[in-house]
Amino acid sequence: MSIENLAASSTVSGIAIIGAGLAGWHVIDAIRAKDKDIPITLITADSGDRYHKPMLTMAISQNKQAADLVRATGEDAAAAAGVTLLAYTSVTDIDAATQQLQLISALRSDPANTNYATVRYDKLVLALGAHPIFPKSLPQELVWHVNHIERFAQLQAQLATGAQRVAIIGAGMVGTEIAEDLLKAGHEVTLIDLNNAPLSQMLPAQATARIAKAIESQGIRFLGGCLVSDVTRNDDSSLQVSYAPLKPVNDDSNNSAENEVTEITTITVDHVIASTGLTVDGKLPAAAGIEFDSRTGIVVDAPTLRTKTAHIYAIGDCMSINGVACRYVAPLRAQAATIADDVLGIDHEGYEHKPPMIRLKNKAISVMATGVPRAEGNWQVKTDSADELVMELLDEQEAVSATVTIKAPATV
Repeated sequence: MSIENLAASSTVSGIAIIGAGLAGWHVIDAIRAKDKDIPITLITADSGDRYHKPMLTMAISQNKQAADLVRATGEDAAAAAGVTLLAYTSVTDIDAATQQLQLISALRSDPANTNYATVRYDKLVLALGAHPIFPKSLPQELVWHVNHIERFAQLQAQLATGAQRVAIIGAGMVGTEIAEDLLKAGHEVTLIDLNNAPLSQMLPAQATARIAKAIESQGIRFLGGCLVSDVTRNDDSSLQVSYAPLKPVNDDSNNSAENEVTEITTITVDHVIASTGLTVDGKLPAAAGIEFDSRTGIVVDAPTLRTKTAHIYAIGDCMSINGVACRYVAPLRAQAATIADDVLGIDHEGYEHKPPMIRLKNKAISVMATGVPRAEGNWQVKTDSADELVMELLDEQEAVSATVTIKAPATV
C-alpha cells in the first residue's frame, strides 16, 4: 500500500513500526509467530528490503553486489508477513496524545506541498536505528559511510573499476573490519584514528597494540594518534586528506592531559570512508515526549522495552538500557520477542539484557570480548604469550565485568 491510499484521517490502527532494518523486521517476525492477524504497518524511508547489515563490512572482498545481500525485497517480505509496507515514507511527527503519526512520501510529485497523511496506532515500535556521525572536518558530500545498503552499493560501484587508494577515518570495529575487507579486494588502505591503536575506546593498550601490529603486518597503513582536519577535492578528482599527529600536553594547573595538533601532513586518495561513530536522531523522540539521551539514544524500561511515553517501545541501535547504547545484532531476537509479548498482552518474564560476545571479523587476528569492555579500568592479565593474550576487567568489587581474548591467526 502506498501513502496516497491512506485517507487524511486514516482509521488504520494496530501496531506501527518505524524502521525496516534488522530490528524492525525482527519485531514483525516475533509478532507474526504469535498473532497472524493483528494489523501491522511498517514505515520506512527506504525500500524496506531485508538484508543482514553486518555483512556490509565483508562484502567487497567477496565480490558480492548489494542485490546478493538482499534476502527478500521489502514488497515480497511485507506480502509474506501480511504487513502494510509504506516504503520511501518518512514520519515527520508523533502525536502521542492522539496516537497518530504524520507521514510524507518521497514518491509524491511535490511532497513539500501536499497534505500529510496520518496513521493511527494502538502500539508504536521505534526501530529507528542510528546514523553515522560526520565531524565538521569530514564533508558529507566527499566522504562515504558503510551503514546502509544503498550507500554500500554506490561505493562498491566506484571501487569496481580497479585498485584504488582508500582512507578510512576511525579505527573502531567497523573501520578496522572495512580496512581488511578493502585490502583483500586489492585496494591500498590507510586507516586513521585519534587513538594510538585500533579499538582503543574498547580495550586496554596491551590488547590494542597487538591488533595494530596485526593489521599493519597485512599491509594496511595505520596512522594512530592523528586528527583529520580537512578533506578536499583536487583538480583531478582525487581527494586530499589533511591530518596531524597529536602530542600530549600536560596541564599542571589541573593535572589533566590534553592534546595539541602538530604539523599538518596530507595524503592523496581516491575515496574516504568515515567510521567515526553513530548517533540517534532525537527529533521524533522529542516530538513524542520520549526520554532521550543525546549520546546513547532512547531510554527504555529494561524488562519491557517500553519508553516512558505510553504505548511506545524502542528496539535496537536507537535505544539504551541503564545508560548504555544497545548497538549489537545478537540481542535483537530476544528484544523483539519481549516487545511482541508485551504489545499482544501475553505474560512474559521480561527482557534481560545480556551483553553479547563481541567478535572482530578480521582474519589477521582473532579478537573476542565479553561483558561491557572499556579501555579504562582495572585490567588484569591472565595469559600473555606470543600466540594468545587473555585479560579481565575487574569492577570495584573485584568481580569480572569484561574479558578479552586475542589470538594469533592459525597457520596452515
